Amino acid sequence: MPEGLERYAWLSLATALLTIALKSLAWWVTGSVGLLSDALEGLVNLAAALLALWMLRLAASPPDEAHPFGLSKAEYFAAGSEGALIVLAAAGIAATAIPRLVQPAPLETPGLGLALSALAAGVNFGAATVLIRAGRRHESITLEADGRHLMTDVWTSAGVIAGVGLVAATGWLVLDPLIALAVAVHIVWAGARLVRRSVSGLLDPSISQEERGEIAKLFVEYSRRYGVSFHAVRTRQAGARRFVTFHLLVPDAWSVAQAHRLSEEIEARIRALVPNAHLLVHIEPISHPSSYDDIALDR
Repeated sequence: MPEGLERYAWLSLATALLTIALKSLAWWVTGSVGLLSDALEGLVNLAAALLALWMLRLAASPPDEAHPFGLSKAEYFAAGSEGALIVLAAAGIAATAIPRLVQPAPLETPGLGLALSALAAGVNFGAATVLIRAGRRHESITLEADGRHLMTDVWTSAGVIAGVGLVAATGWLVLDPLIALAVAVHIVWAGARLVRRSVSGLLDPSISQEERGEIAKLFVEYSRRYGVSFHAVRTRQAGARRFVTFHLLVPDAWSVAQAHRLSEEIEARIRALVPNAHLLVHIEPISHPSSYDDIALDR
């Protein structure tokens, strides 16, 4: 695990525990199912934080005989599992709110409950901002997903606070369960987005179009300078790691050492362009017919 990355996972865990306590207290003093729905989502945050910590440690494990490319894809399991947990939390919220539609109940001490919920939302906002920035900086989908989930929780809390405030101001008790159901729908949507992104990562997507464009320009430069050629260029990404493979076709008269020196130079340039890049280069003679047998890989 990159140095200092684990502390962000512990921040997420501490934030989840604190906000669960605050939101549960807010529900206890008010009896609001809207605030209960917010507290239940806090349990999802806790489970997600624990899973994120585990998956970050697993993803940082060095390659071994059984996993020669490492375990960086473990981060996608964390994001996907978090999305599934969100959907389960939404089901629990709906099960709690629907009976209140039939039998609305008055709220108790809403002012204190709203203050506690607002404090929890502020804590989540601060932690979410830190996690999202850290996720982008370290290219960790786990941290970024956890941060975006916490940010979703902030907006959920804002909606609940506004709704409970309206109930207290208007006396329309049915608003409380309706708001809880709206929260459930909202977090299902957030969970579906996380699952979709996780599945996409597990399907070996290529590196960004911008990075591929920079590599293509580099190949044009070396083709003009040395009369070499490139094909069978393939890229993929797994968590923070990038993988780039290509065939380098060199003049027949070149020695192995000369071709290797050029390959090393090109690899160094690509690593400077693409962070965390792992490269595999196959060198072939440019005029030999068999060097083009694999040209179909370019299609």
